Amino acid sequence: MIKKPGGLKFASNKIVLSAILAQSIFVSGQVIAKEEPKLVLMLTIDQLRGDQPNKYYDRFGEGGFKYLMDKGTVYNNAHFKHSTTFTAVGHATLATGGSALQHGLAGNDWENAKTGERIYCVEDPNHNIIGKKYKDNKGTSPLNLTSSTIGDELHLSSGQRSRVFSVSIKDRGAILPGGHLGKAFWYGSGSGKFVSSTYYYDEYPKWVSEYNGLKKADAYQSQSWDLLNPADSYTFAYQDGREMEKGYKHLKNTFPHKLGNEKAKNFYKALRFTPMGDALTVDFAKTLMEQEQLGRGEATDMLAVSLSATDYIGHAYGPNSLEAEDNMLRLDRTLADLFSHVDKKVGLENTLIFLSSDHGTDEIPEYRKAVAGDYHAGRHYPKKFISKVNEALQLRYGTSEKMVSSFWNPSIYLNLPAIKKLGLNLEEVERALAEEILKVDGVAFALTRTDLLKGNVTSNATVARVQNAFHPVRSGNVLIVQDQFWYLYPNADQFSAMHGSPYSYDTHVPIMFAGPGIKAQAVNRKVAPMDIAGTVSTYLGTAKPSGSIGDPLFEILK
Repeated sequence: MIKKPGGLKFASNKIVLSAILAQSIFVSGQVIAKEEPKLVLMLTIDQLRGDQPNKYYDRFGEGGFKYLMDKGTVYNNAHFKHSTTFTAVGHATLATGGSALQHGLAGNDWENAKTGERIYCVEDPNHNIIGKKYKDNKGTSPLNLTSSTIGDELHLSSGQRSRVFSVSIKDRGAILPGGHLGKAFWYGSGSGKFVSSTYYYDEYPKWVSEYNGLKKADAYQSQSWDLLNPADSYTFAYQDGREMEKGYKHLKNTFPHKLGNEKAKNFYKALRFTPMGDALTVDFAKTLMEQEQLGRGEATDMLAVSLSATDYIGHAYGPNSLEAEDNMLRLDRTLADLFSHVDKKVGLENTLIFLSSDHGTDEIPEYRKAVAGDYHAGRHYPKKFISKVNEALQLRYGTSEKMVSSFWNPSIYLNLPAIKKLGLNLEEVERALAEEILKVDGVAFALTRTDLLKGNVTSNATVARVQNAFHPVRSGNVLIVQDQFWYLYPNADQFSAMHGSPYSYDTHVPIMFAGPGIKAQAVNRKVAPMDIAGTVSTYLGTAKPSGSIGDPLFEILK
């Protein structure tokens, strides 16, 4: 007999039906897995560009990346179909299978059209970090996520038996994959503890409080991040300490990087910029698995783990730095540690694993110019170009009113109350803004909100990615695309390297699957990360996320 939630029972005829469905059968061209996995493990490696796993394959150990690459299906030509290649958008696409119109994420941040205030992708004024006062622009819930997720549909399809948990260093890296019905935890960069919000719990589960009481982050105070292997074995050993690498606070930009700092907050924040940040995340995820008994219940459970160190290190030192190279080798060991734990507790043969990334990245623009002076590479200063176009619009319309209110990648927002007060035609002002921003060196093109809503855009691949990034409510009045190799971010000098463009170095990410019924193969046809959600849902026999518009990957379903 099978128990429903609440202890109700239903007839054994359904057991027969379940047994039939457990066999591999075709239904309307879809494939049902031979055996339902006990655990679904979603792995997102923040800022892992698609070429990087193959680049380091020969230097990986056993059991990490090689488990997926040797025993699973690897897609070598996967590209995002949107231009907003940022953390929030990428994680939302992976979890929902949709673009901005479906999942609601216009970027990491956007402007509230009614109030002019900044909206952070996972902030929610109705919730706060457990035990803390609410702060604007801090992550607390999936309120702004407008689609259901893989985990949501798994939870619903199982009669709420399936449990969904999500862990990351970043709040958005945990909250978005966790969906509306999962439980999310993330690293508190000011405390070294893993935190959650009142959206998920009134108070922390006992095991979380006990874990945080161990103060595992503090163990790194006396340690240094040094090279894992002899220096002469590294491709980028000669690039240690490049002047264009910004590093992070006391970590600086050369090995060894001493982790300790007399200021606790600086120490905890700096751990995000080292491989130790991922090691902490996986350690917490392993504890969560054990304490919540994931993969050992009566229905398939899901654990989403987003590892963020690759992103922080890539920003601080660039993707072709000695730090990024060493991190890849250490990340491989961290994955092997996680997979070993999953194998002991659940069994890899009982676990569906899929791995991808939220975006890729470009090189440091100053490095590109240093190695080849004819690269038209540069760094945008949004405060300067916003001031410039604002002055041009004021001159054009004969006013002292502030015409541009803000910039949040990739959107420039107009001051709508001022335009209304002046009695101007919004469509015409948008066009004027686009004309002025195109005069800025390093801007490739600009699309107005009106043209995007009407579909008055050319049909090339780059413009199509901008169209997919556009949200009719949350995007700005003009969306801009920088020239190739140009750094574009609200804080121009915060990082060395940046992503966020529609170019291949930002859109190209890996996709890897391993688990029951999945064969070992490499696939080179072009696919998209939005295809993952529908693939996993079909594999599990659940409804697809509400915003899923991707095409299921047939190699996984055969």
